[in-house]
Amino acid sequence: MSPKDLLQGLNIYLVGMMGSGKSTTGTHLARQIHYRYFDTDSLIEQVAGQSVREIFAQEGEASFRQLESQVLSQLSAYQRSVISTGGGIVVELSNWSFLRYGLVVWLDVAPEVLVERLQRDQSRPLLQTGDPLQTLQRLLDERRSRYEQADLRIQVNGGDSPESVSDRIIAAIPQVLKTRTSQPEDSWD
Repeated sequence: MSPKDLLQGLNIYLVGMMGSGKSTTGTHLARQIHYRYFDTDSLIEQVAGQSVREIFAQEGEASFRQLESQVLSQLSAYQRSVISTGGGIVVELSNWSFLRYGLVVWLDVAPEVLVERLQRDQSRPLLQTGDPLQTLQRLLDERRSRYEQADLRIQVNGGDSPESVSDRIIAAIPQVLKTRTSQPEDSWD
């Protein structure tokens, strides 16, 4: 039985820090399993008519997080979708009520690799002040316990291609679903 058949329409949510490769991996993964692909940040920008950076600057992080939760709640109504989420989506506890209805995959990337990937990216509002490595390490420390609630943790190294990460996710789906269905739901907290 293929991973797509095993999923039975279950959405896959990619979580992880900014720069972890959620968007590029997500498009490859969706293509491989013949799912739709959505990126929450892109949808937020479409809904707001502004970039994430502009939303942060004009409305603040709290407004952005509210939009993020609204978009996630709407996407959770779909099936057969790979959804790349913003790095901080795991912080809001109410978002887990939507994430838990899918398969949550944490793309775990070391902060040093993230800095290398993001060094020329000026669109990340949380990296615009201070030392990027310290900021990323602090954010990861704050979010780690939430990321660890994912159904699957994929360690991503600097040289890993989105295709290889996608292949590893697909290879792990049968075991993850088997383990997940044998656990009572309240053990996910």
